[in-house]
Amino acid sequence: MVKEFVNEPFLDYKNPEVRKAMEDALKKVRSQFGKEYTLLIGDEEIKTGEVFDSINPANPKEVVGTVQQARKEDVERAIQVAYETFLDWRFMPAWERASLLFKAAKIMRERRHELNAWLVYEIGKTWPEADGETAETIDFLEFYGREAIRYSQLQEVTPYPGEVNELRYIPLGVGAVIPPWNFGLSIMAGMTSAAIVAGNTVVLKPSSDSPVTARIFIDILREAGLPSGVVNYISGKGEVIGDTLVAHPKTRFIAFTGSRDVGLHIVELAAVKQPGQIWIKRVIAEMGGKDAIIVDDECDLDDAVEGVFSSAFGYQGQKCSACSRAIVVEKVYNEFVDKLVARTKKAKVGPPENYENYMGPVINERAMRKILHYIEKGKEEGKLVHGGKQLPREGYFIEPTIFIDVAPDAVIAQEEIFGPVLAVIKAKDFDHAIEIANNTEYGLTGSVYTKNRKKIAKARELFHVGNLYINRKCTGALVGVHPFGGFNMSGTDSKAGGRDYLLLFLQAKSISEKL
Repeated sequence: MVKEFVNEPFLDYKNPEVRKAMEDALKKVRSQFGKEYTLLIGDEEIKTGEVFDSINPANPKEVVGTVQQARKEDVERAIQVAYETFLDWRFMPAWERASLLFKAAKIMRERRHELNAWLVYEIGKTWPEADGETAETIDFLEFYGREAIRYSQLQEVTPYPGEVNELRYIPLGVGAVIPPWNFGLSIMAGMTSAAIVAGNTVVLKPSSDSPVTARIFIDILREAGLPSGVVNYISGKGEVIGDTLVAHPKTRFIAFTGSRDVGLHIVELAAVKQPGQIWIKRVIAEMGGKDAIIVDDECDLDDAVEGVFSSAFGYQGQKCSACSRAIVVEKVYNEFVDKLVARTKKAKVGPPENYENYMGPVINERAMRKILHYIEKGKEEGKLVHGGKQLPREGYFIEPTIFIDVAPDAVIAQEEIFGPVLAVIKAKDFDHAIEIANNTEYGLTGSVYTKNRKKIAKARELFHVGNLYINRKCTGALVGVHPFGGFNMSGTDSKAGGRDYLLLFLQAKSISEKL
């Protein structure tokens, strides 16, 4: 009997023993820098002859690991192996597939500090951000395992005289899993584990900024007993192998999280019937946001300031759920700005391996240049009141940046920046604030700070986002608690970590027998 799902608690780094364990893990992981990782197709470890480095964004001279650049023929081979494996894997009982996820979760608990350390070094997460991600990964494994068991049970149908009827859920086939770098462990593992526990097989192409973390997760699945060929690992640049993976006629579904433009390209490519293709491909896409927090004049202003600050600058604003717009009712606008700037000045920026730093680097040089470009645009569109510069040190460090008096239709109020840049917008009143909040092509997360119950009720109905939060920050969705996914250009509203998520990886088969 499987126990009821409970979210994994976070580690307390104020505890000296916990801090010492993390410090030891950082040393252990650093000692493994520079290792070369192979592709994994079936049980075959493959070196392609062409490699690239995954670097530490806090110190680009440090090579976290070297990975293979997969070729198109590797993609072809991986899909074929996944297809052949699927023919047997689909019949493995759901409770056996779930038990593999539970075993992997157990291993992750035992190696939690080590996994956190990989996230610190490979994608620049601070200790709390890294631990939150590892905890979320464990939650995905535990939650989706239970969900697979639930969906494998007898489904309710309406009785009909003279017939025995049933509805069962069966897997789809081979899936391409294409995760982002910013949650290179949890989103990668969440999409992968949901697919395989539902009975599918996977070709996993991790982000080129987080391939080592993904490979370590695959090794954990293998240690837990996952048969070869169920998950096949192909690292490489998306522009080289991405289209081949998506367009292949044996690819049945694509699970993607990333930018709007790449997501739309995948949707378009997947819609084209390829020679030999016998199904309509399913695309599960989460594509970012331009998230807003509304600050009403009837709220706890200090709470609102803290919520905006942590939502905007946690993990350097590199979350699709990050607050990039603070929409503040004019009665409290000036006071809010003063308090927010004062709070932001206290934030320490530096190497995330040092516990005292609140912010680390952005992911790579390309991202840094893009963010700095938006900052220059922001100087034309608003008033810079804090930050705005790259820090003069090794690594891709940018100050937390705040612009005020930004127009709702300004570029920095409309386009996803994906960095520590916040636009503060003045609203005449609460109704005007909701109007501004809805004035983008996205609809992922949003938050409202107010004590007025009528305004809360109005926000529930009119604030058009997939995840709405009241009097709390707009980041930090918990598996099972806050099913996550957005509207409009934010994606297909997949609701990861929710009770309907596994349906995206299953298809229903109705069977009727006449008596």
